[in-house]
Amino acid sequence: MNQGIFYFWTGLRPVVFCFSPEFFEAILKNPNNIRKSFDYTFLSLWLKEGLVTSEGSKWKQRRRALTAAFHFRILEDFVSVFDYQSKYMVEKLKDNTEKNKVIDIVPYITRCTLDIICETAMGLRINAQDNKDSFYVQAMHRVAEGFIGRLLRPWLWIDLIYFRTKRGQEFKANAAKMDEFTRKVIIERKSELLARLKNKENPLNKSSEKKKAFMDLLLDMHLSDPKHFTERDIQEEVDSFMFAGHDTTAVGTSWVLYLLGLHPEVQDKILDELDRECGDDAEKPLQEDCLKRLKYLECVIKEAQRIYPPAPFIGRQLQEDVEVDGFKVPKGTTCMLVIYMLHRHPESFPDPEVFDPDRFLPENCLDRHPFAYCPFSAGPRSCIGQKFAMLEEKVMIANVLRNFRVRSVDQRDKLHLSAEMVLRSRNGIRLELIPRK
Repeated sequence: MNQGIFYFWTGLRPVVFCFSPEFFEAILKNPNNIRKSFDYTFLSLWLKEGLVTSEGSKWKQRRRALTAAFHFRILEDFVSVFDYQSKYMVEKLKDNTEKNKVIDIVPYITRCTLDIICETAMGLRINAQDNKDSFYVQAMHRVAEGFIGRLLRPWLWIDLIYFRTKRGQEFKANAAKMDEFTRKVIIERKSELLARLKNKENPLNKSSEKKKAFMDLLLDMHLSDPKHFTERDIQEEVDSFMFAGHDTTAVGTSWVLYLLGLHPEVQDKILDELDRECGDDAEKPLQEDCLKRLKYLECVIKEAQRIYPPAPFIGRQLQEDVEVDGFKVPKGTTCMLVIYMLHRHPESFPDPEVFDPDRFLPENCLDRHPFAYCPFSAGPRSCIGQKFAMLEEKVMIANVLRNFRVRSVDQRDKLHLSAEMVLRSRNGIRLELIPRK
């Protein structure tokens, strides 16, 4: 334990848990140790072989090609989506705070991030904030619950057993619903794109380029090389964006607001920075240039991700031996890299349970181990959407704080944390939102 490593058995499988910066560096920096752990195969019905789950040459080619989808100029176009949907969420919060002084913030944030990811990934508004019973929303959440339920029951790891159970049949049915929905959207968007391309042959029709969803960028790749990038490939990547860009951002934003509710002095500093860099008009749309200047808010988000990392652990199946300080982890081992514990390493973060955004001021990061802080993983397989997530969280938090003073109802020792696909509080995150005048 003192060396940042321990292991135990799950069923017949030994699993090594690592939580020191040295082990994180040795594993994540190695370009040959990029294979995800076996449990990711439980999502294959939904994600197939997209960027989250693929490996080898396919992953490398996709990663290289999709990096362009997260270029800052493309992210600029998405800021307006972040702003519109988060302002709409604020209106929903205003309606509900008139009826209830205390609310669980997580469902509101989750529906907002789902609307954002659907619009940016698929170019489609599903209005999750208006429709709590949307079949897509329900199917996605049930697949996530099914994944965790299976992971915690080793006797269900065998497909032949799992898919004969009621749990397995429900998982398959919900994955099929999402599969059919995404496929239908791809066909419709492809038809629209082909029609636009055809119309551009007429010089009289010079309509301005509208912002592209990720799906449109993928369709461009498909039409350029349909043999090597098929409609199925598009679906794999869109589903991966939906998976990776929804719940993680939602719980990350919720944890920031929770910690701000415990620290009103930090709220005040953020509001001062917002007024200074973006103006004090809450109705004015937030722009990408002013969001870049919100450096203190960025420190706050990073510190919240340190204490409550949205993805509390990541898994790797080692393809090469790893040795650190005399401890050898052999090839073929399943390694769980526990981000939650890494971020509480006292040598990297003294008084690790104290919420202190100043830890992430540039001058305070100089001597820190480069792998001491990994909320988005690190190395060649780090999260491709880090900048997207940071911009999205900044916009949502800014719009909430411009309209409400936030107070957290429960102290940290009253929360029941649960490490599922993301780090949740089982009893919710209860906030009191006091409208600002």
